[in-house]
Amino acid sequence: MAAKVINVDGADHTLDAAPDMPLLYALRDDLGLNNPKFGCGVAQCGACMVLIGGVPTFSCVTPLADVSGPITTIAGIGEPGALHPIQQAYIDEATPQCGYCISGWMLRAVALLKEIPRPTDNDIREAFAGLKCRCGTHMAIMRAVKRAAGLAP
Repeated sequence: MAAKVINVDGADHTLDAAPDMPLLYALRDDLGLNNPKFGCGVAQCGACMVLIGGVPTFSCVTPLADVSGPITTIAGIGEPGALHPIQQAYIDEATPQCGYCISGWMLRAVALLKEIPRPTDNDIREAFAGLKCRCGTHMAIMRAVKRAAGLAP
């Protein structure tokens, strides 16, 4: 075990954990966060997604020792009364159904809009490649990203 300081959603936390422990376990078990979620455990679904230094990262396969930079969860991209545009767009489009996979979709959208403020349909599809949504809300997600980018009403 080793002490590791991580910054999550703007707050520093000191963890006494094995360096090879997946970041997801630290976030959920040690810090008690209810997002991100455990999905597949092999970096294929996106339920465990966080941003590390602004980069979408699968926390289920990222060892704690490899974390260098601030971690942002979907709870850290906005706040009540000051939602991130993608959060508001998800609400406006009634996008989430079960919401289990929302970390991957929403955080990839945040990173995409930072890199490409006015993405094309192809840009959006490429950004979301590999993410899974069993509820089938893919078209609503596309509309939400376009709305957040100011490309849709």
